[in-house]
Amino acid sequence: MEIKNLFNNSVKQELIERINKLTPETQRKWGKMNVAQMLAHLQMQIEVAYGTRIVKGNLLMKLLVPLFKKSLYNEKPWKNGLPTEKTFITTGESKDFETEKTKLLGLVEKFSESTIRDTPHPVFGKMTMEQWSHATWKHIDHHLRQFGV
Repeated sequence: MEIKNLFNNSVKQELIERINKLTPETQRKWGKMNVAQMLAHLQMQIEVAYGTRIVKGNLLMKLLVPLFKKSLYNEKPWKNGLPTEKTFITTGESKDFETEKTKLLGLVEKFSESTIRDTPHPVFGKMTMEQWSHATWKHIDHHLRQFGV
C-alpha cells in the first residue's frame, strides 16, 4: 500500500473526490459506525493534528501505543476492527451527514504544514510533519475503504 502525502494538493483532491462519493445511504463493510458517524470520527483525528482537540490517553495506552507508533504511517494497511480510543467513538451519537461531510471537507482542504501542531502527540509523542501527513492520510483512507470509496 502506498502511503500518500496529504500536504500534496492532488492527494487532498483525491480524498475530497472520494468523500464526495459518499451518500447518507452508503453502507459500511465492517465496524459499527454509520457513514455520518465515520465522517465525525475522522474530524477528531485531524483536530488532534491541528492541536484543537486534546486527547489525554491513559497510562496503559501511553505505555503500549509507542510500540505500535510506526504502524500509524508505514505502508502496511491497518486491520479492520482495530480498537478505537474511547473519546473518538461516535457510535450511539446521532450525526447529520451533510453537516459532518462539510466539516470534514473543510478540515481536509486546510490540512497543511502550517496548520499542524508543533507539540508532541498526546499519546504517540513527537511526530514529524511527514508522519502527521502520512498518519492522517492513512486514517482517512482506512475509513473511506471501510465505506467502499
